Amino acid sequence: MLSTFLIALREGLEAALIVGILVAYLVKTGRTHLLAPLWIGVSLAIVASLGLGGFLSFTSAELTARGEEFFAGTTSFLAVGFVTWMVFWMQRAARGLRDELHGKVDSAVGAGSLAIAVTAFVAVVREGLETALFIYTNFKTVGAASTATVGLILGLGVAIALGYLIYNRSVKINLGKFFQITGTALVVVAAGVLSYGVHEYQELGWLPGADSFIWDVTSWMAPDSIVATVLAGSIGFDTTTSWVQFLIAGVYLAVVLWLYLKPSRVAKKTLISA
Repeated sequence: MLSTFLIALREGLEAALIVGILVAYLVKTGRTHLLAPLWIGVSLAIVASLGLGGFLSFTSAELTARGEEFFAGTTSFLAVGFVTWMVFWMQRAARGLRDELHGKVDSAVGAGSLAIAVTAFVAVVREGLETALFIYTNFKTVGAASTATVGLILGLGVAIALGYLIYNRSVKINLGKFFQITGTALVVVAAGVLSYGVHEYQELGWLPGADSFIWDVTSWMAPDSIVATVLAGSIGFDTTTSWVQFLIAGVYLAVVLWLYLKPSRVAKKTLISA
């Protein structure tokens, strides 16, 4: 539940802020007649995101056991890649996001309502598709669909409410700190999804060490127990974890968090190479 809540909150607030920036700019520049096509673009982006989620669930359900392992493992790796890119992209682009969106709106205005709808669609659909993919893989990792669904709904609800309050200037939050904290949390969740993907590939026989466990606590902690479910839903903990899962997820976590929490070093390297 906690992991899906964090995913929905982070991605949902990003999308809400993007929509808020677009709406505020159109209102400020006296182009309120373009709000309708903007909302059409946003709605289509939401439909596309829901469609991807439905497609992933339907496809997974129709596959053989071996096909499902391949599908779940591959989508897990893709989700980890997208989420990792997303947190670094937001870290770099956050300061200039408003000006970038304003520029896109100005460019689209001359082309008419359709261009505004396309601009809104493209701006929002990236967040939606990433969310659908990551939520799907996280559902597979957590296993408890009911609690994960509650977390998803709560996260989206809080994100929409915060986005509206920020738009109305009713509440002020340090967005830089918020995205850094939630980005760190998402990297931890992504490490759990990565471990799950490794496990699926081990079941296929494509990665070694499926039966070489660093821990196996099923004798005193059932996989469907409350504690195991809470840990799975927050950090992707599994009661049986192989050395290969542990090492790959651990290296990913250490490297990505080091890079993410040390932006000054990354910036210095970029300046030197330039």
